[in-house]
Formats: sequence, structure tokens, C-alpha cells
Amino acid sequence: MNIQIQTVHFDADSKLIDHVNKKLEKLKTFHDSIVGVEVYLKLDNIVHQVKDKIAEIKVQIPKHTFFVKHESKIFEESFDEAFDALVGQIKKRKEKIPA
Repeated sequence: MNIQIQTVHFDADSKLIDHVNKKLEKLKTFHDSIVGVEVYLKLDNIVHQVKDKIAEIKVQIPKHTFFVKHESKIFEESFDEAFDALVGQIKKRKEKIPA
């Protein structure tokens, strides 16, 4: 499983990167043929006073790609919400496809 984490408009600290990596390791328990994972952590609305933290996760498996996006005021919260939605998508897809 190839994991890429990219930050846009800021530099992530090691605590945030560790949080993301720990969660992504759990993906293996939901689907065993994940080819790649791309995570984009973005700081949006830099011009305004409100700074929204956006987390986007893209997961590739053979013949399908999952994508989720969530935003909140804290990166960990954004990522966790997106991750939970992603797990839901993966489980739903696995139920539809016979093994």
C-alpha cells in the first residue's frame, strides 16, 4: 500500500502526520487489496479570518477509487470524519461485491 500525504498552504507537524499514518494503517483491516492512498490536508480561506482545515482522502483499489472530503476547524477532526466516511464507503462496496 503506497501512502502519500500532501499539505497545502502549511507545513504539518509530526504529531499530525503520525495521527494520519496510524489511522491509515487500519485501512488494511477493511480491504486487503488497497493499491494506494493519497491524503491532502489543506488550509483554506487564508485571506479571511476563518481558517478551515480540509482533509481529502483518495483510496485506490483495483477497478475502483474512493474519495472523501471533510472540513472543520481542526485537522485531526477533519481527517477523522473523512476517514470514518471512507471506511463506510469501503464496507458498503465490499458488501456489494462477492469475494
